[in-house]
Amino acid sequence: MDTTLIIVGVIAGVILGFIIAKVLEKKNATKVIANAKREAHNIVKEAKNQGEGIKKDKILQAKEKFLELKAEHEKEIMAKDKKISEVEKRVRDKESQVSSELAKNKKTNAELEDKIKDYNHRLEFLEKKKSEVERMHKSQVEQLEVISGLSAEEAKSQLLESLKEDAKSDAMAYVQNTLEEAKLTAQQEARKIIVNTIQRIGTEEAIDNCVSVFNLESDDVKGRIIGREGRNIRALESATGVEIIVDDTPEAIILSCFDSVRREVARLSLHRLVTDGRIHPARIEEVVKKTTKQIEEEIIEVGKRTVIDLGIHGLHPELIKAVGRMKYRSSYGQNLLQHSREVAKLCGVMAAELGINPKLAKRAGLLHDIGKVPETETETPHAILGMEWAEKYGEKAEVCNAIGAHHDEIEMKSLLAPIVQVCDAISGARPGARRQVLDSYIQRLKDLENIAFGFGGVKKAYAIQAGRELRVIVESEKVSDDKAAQLSFEISQKIQTDMTYPGQVKVTVIRETRAVNIAK
Repeated sequence: MDTTLIIVGVIAGVILGFIIAKVLEKKNATKVIANAKREAHNIVKEAKNQGEGIKKDKILQAKEKFLELKAEHEKEIMAKDKKISEVEKRVRDKESQVSSELAKNKKTNAELEDKIKDYNHRLEFLEKKKSEVERMHKSQVEQLEVISGLSAEEAKSQLLESLKEDAKSDAMAYVQNTLEEAKLTAQQEARKIIVNTIQRIGTEEAIDNCVSVFNLESDDVKGRIIGREGRNIRALESATGVEIIVDDTPEAIILSCFDSVRREVARLSLHRLVTDGRIHPARIEEVVKKTTKQIEEEIIEVGKRTVIDLGIHGLHPELIKAVGRMKYRSSYGQNLLQHSREVAKLCGVMAAELGINPKLAKRAGLLHDIGKVPETETETPHAILGMEWAEKYGEKAEVCNAIGAHHDEIEMKSLLAPIVQVCDAISGARPGARRQVLDSYIQRLKDLENIAFGFGGVKKAYAIQAGRELRVIVESEKVSDDKAAQLSFEISQKIQTDMTYPGQVKVTVIRETRAVNIAK
């Protein structure tokens, strides 16, 4: 019973405590709600206050932005108004300028029309005067024809002929005087330079020919050289390209060939074969090959020695070889290498006298005839061929032009070209330098005389001093003194254009008048 009461009492206490707790909890919740409402009210109030402040700030910023945009807009409008006013001002200025120009044009047009009218009036007046002048001229010509007995065309032709003869005579006199003045100043200096140049260069006589004589110790060797049925001599001729003449000449064999290189190969090969004693076709071919190689090496060595002696540097190996080959070539009996060396030295001295590069002149003088030693036959003139070789192997333009122009095949473009031409003529024209073929020499003299006889008034003509001077004797009745000077000039020009010759030809025209009377 007591336990039940205790349990009931505990339960009642628990219920009472729960109720009390709920009541207290409700009171606390009410307080919290009230506090929350107050806080929310305060927050809303503060938010409204902040919103009002932000609103005012934004409105203020918007007003400021508006004012700025308005100011910029007003500036742009003012600038545009200013530009428009400037454009309007320029347009007004242009209009005023155009107006003034139009006024000027109207005034000019009016003046031009007045001048055209005046010109037309004057033109009509001139036409009338012209017709009157022509009529008067025609009348005077008719009167002159009646007085002179000649037509206008005949009188004109006679007048033209007379004027032409006078002009021609005056021109020839002027040309002659000019030439004489030039000769007085230039001829002495040129002669001095040429004489000094020649005196400083040694000369050699022409000795080369187209045959070589191979001497033997005895005539017994001839049979061995000929061989059985002539096979040895045929093999030797075939290998060297040289004609071998075995005749009754004691202890000698003649080697004949225009190519000096082949002739020298044959001579040296024969010497080796005769010295060795073994002469048969196989041995001949072997010796000829070795000798050919030796000659080629000697050609290069000769070329090198030549360029070193002359002080020429930087020459292409092929040009050095061509220089060496000139040792075995002759021109009109004059050794080509000696001729080229002589021309090189002459060019060097003459260039130094004239203030031109002597080394370049020596180079051009040495190479001027390299076109005469081609390894294969060609139809190209030797001057052009030499120029092409020089261009191919990198020689300077002045040197190439001097090589190509030394026989006037091309135009001379530098002072080096006439120097080479003159020195080539000096080397070839000096006494003993070249052998002249008699027939061609006589023919050249005849051609000189025939050229003189081709002009009117020539009575006699003589080519003297080995063709270096042509003396022409004219008829004094047909040729006057002025005409004699003109005739000398025309003959010299004819010789220069129609003939080829080394050096110069002097033309002397002689006019002689004789008065003979006999006293009895």
